Amino acid sequence: MVQAVPHKPVALEQYPLRPGERLALKAALTKVGLPTEDIEVPGRLFWRFEMADQIPVGFGGLEIHGDRALLRSLVTLPPVRGRGIGSAIVVALEAEAALHHCRSVFVITQGQGGFFGRFGYVPCDRAAVPEAIRATRQFADLCPQSAEVLVKRLD
Repeated sequence: MVQAVPHKPVALEQYPLRPGERLALKAALTKVGLPTEDIEVPGRLFWRFEMADQIPVGFGGLEIHGDRALLRSLVTLPPVRGRGIGSAIVVALEAEAALHHCRSVFVITQGQGGFFGRFGYVPCDRAAVPEAIRATRQFADLCPQSAEVLVKRLD
């Protein structure tokens, strides 16, 4: 179980999405205007998050690049927003990144810098982003140049 921070604790269960199960993720991302063009590309790790009663509440993903990860495709489903679920998903994805021996996690966002800042993410100059992260489709062409890049050290 994952505990949300800084909201009151929310217990979530997470399930890895197999490539054939990504239609629901794509639909959720499309509804909130997040990129979907590369979610079927091999090597992307995505999870479905559910409450204990097996009600889906959100999705999130990682791209692992050596000892760095790109946190991506984080979405909380509309009926359960504002309950700390997004926070719990961030915590769960950071734990997954640590399990993959990542030392830092990057996120590219528009307008959500304050949300990620509550978890210790800090702005990162685009020119200072490691090449492996800059080479991702998210960084290179799916997210606009105006999007904010944030990083968090895990060690």
